Amino acid sequence: MGEKKFSSKGLFNWGFLIIATAAIVLVNIIASLVYVQFDMTDDQRYTLSSGTKTFLSDKERFKNRISIKIYLEGNLPAEIKLFRNAIEDKLRAFKKISNDRIEYLFINPNNGSETEQNELFQSLYKQGNGIQPLDLAYLKNAEQTQIMLWPGAEISYSVNGIIKESNIQFLPGTKPGNPMSLNDITEQLENAINNLEYNLLSAIRNITQVEKPRIAFLQGHGELNYNQTIRARSLIAPYYSLTEIKLNDSLASLNDVDGLIIADPQFPFTNKDLYIIDQFVMRGGKLMCFMNTLHLEEDTLMTRGLTHTIRKNLKLENMLFDYGLKINENYVIDVACAPKIVPYAEQTMIPWFFHVLATPSPHPITRNIDPISLNYVNEIQFVPSKTTKITSLLTSSPNSNKTGLAPMVSLEMPLSYGKNPKLIENPMQEINKLCLAGMAEGKFSSHFQNRISQEFSNNKNSKYLKNSTKEGKVLLVGNGTFIANSYDSLMNEKTGEFMYRPKAFNELKFNQILANKKIAMYYGNQDFFENLVDYMMGENSIIDIRSRQIDIKNIDKEKLKTMAVTLKIINFTLPILLVLIFALIWNYNRATKYRSQQNQPK
Repeated sequence: MGEKKFSSKGLFNWGFLIIATAAIVLVNIIASLVYVQFDMTDDQRYTLSSGTKTFLSDKERFKNRISIKIYLEGNLPAEIKLFRNAIEDKLRAFKKISNDRIEYLFINPNNGSETEQNELFQSLYKQGNGIQPLDLAYLKNAEQTQIMLWPGAEISYSVNGIIKESNIQFLPGTKPGNPMSLNDITEQLENAINNLEYNLLSAIRNITQVEKPRIAFLQGHGELNYNQTIRARSLIAPYYSLTEIKLNDSLASLNDVDGLIIADPQFPFTNKDLYIIDQFVMRGGKLMCFMNTLHLEEDTLMTRGLTHTIRKNLKLENMLFDYGLKINENYVIDVACAPKIVPYAEQTMIPWFFHVLATPSPHPITRNIDPISLNYVNEIQFVPSKTTKITSLLTSSPNSNKTGLAPMVSLEMPLSYGKNPKLIENPMQEINKLCLAGMAEGKFSSHFQNRISQEFSNNKNSKYLKNSTKEGKVLLVGNGTFIANSYDSLMNEKTGEFMYRPKAFNELKFNQILANKKIAMYYGNQDFFENLVDYMMGENSIIDIRSRQIDIKNIDKEKLKTMAVTLKIINFTLPILLVLIFALIWNYNRATKYRSQQNQPK
């Protein structure tokens, strides 16, 4: 009887073991075939944005398969291996959402003979136009080791039988003979992981784009020229076909244009120019105006300490008023501002209330980006309309105010407010905020409804549109220079012509003078410009990623030093204690179980 009981109990144990083992094997097989990820982070940094999901799942975006080759494979340091795995996780998610229209392969560039490796390296480098190599120095087995990485990928896509190819650079390259230490690359790796989704989707968006919408920068009224907008143009050039246009009284000037940028005009628009732009909006064109209504001589201000402002009378503001956006002939002053360097003064750096650091709104264009640098910005107000939706994009802080019309500007003005300036009563109330950038969306009525003769408007050959035929968008920023860059000129020795390039310091993100004084001040002008162009042109896939707020937790090195011994003791002893506690509990339960069995009557 006892042997039977023992054999049945042993059979049960063996059966349980076999079932448990089979279940574990089955779960691992399913896990290897099905990709499932749970994002427990507060900022959802490992979850794809809604724009990415929409883009990848849309079969009209790209019908053929995209091939991506990543050259990060082999015997890598642990930190680089972690980065390599992060790329694979992101690509795996991309592949799942795109229904396998994305395929990827990790390649070890150090495989093969020395000749084969050199040929591959030359192919990847492409005379400086391909992937840039990264020489990395690190300790391995207590010895200094150096490795050359190719932290990038090649991406290819076939359109109508034509193969398009491009590169993705995940980490910056290094100069030959100047390796980077693994300890110095930690922050770059963190940023690269956070930017993976953006870099991958940007490359896919660029390579799969069949037709690029056409955006024109208007010229002829003293607008910012090509040299002053090189950096801004380079940001959107991969996705849009850019051109410059002078209207020259031609009614067909904007017929083939999808978006029109008017950046910092200085001279009045003629009625014919306004009519051409107005009809462009009536046809559903996207109008982006960055403008000031006042002119100020900065040199005079710095020399004399004060200067008058002059009205520009552009006449463009009258047309924008009919679209629901009114720009005033004043300046907004704000305590949330950038400092100004004033040489030869008692206080060389003053808070310059006229250089407003605009507060972004929750709208996708401005959500989660840094404050926007707007120097001498006009106030914008809204004109209610039943056919358009008006949105405020940028505002001042609650502690702000506005000047009178065409004010005099003085360097002494900020000093008169003291150390804790209040530009308005109750400076904490949200109602004090003033609009600095706004957008109107919907259908518009023509600015020339009652301004042209009926003989012209009723003539079919004139093709005059009294109202919008399509949904349109009009955007107005009360500052014309927020996308401007300073530049260097170089003479081409062969042609004798001048070539231009923006200065190395990115003024759309930083202030060079303040940076030289080690004053950290970051601007969101670059992200703002990219986002507004994408939104105006109906391309929202990238905006969600640019606007995502990912908090990078910096390690407190001082705290780490003081707690190093404690942390080492905890990491060493805690696992051992847990094992001992588990063993004691196990033995106690086992002893209790057999004691109860022995006490049972036989």
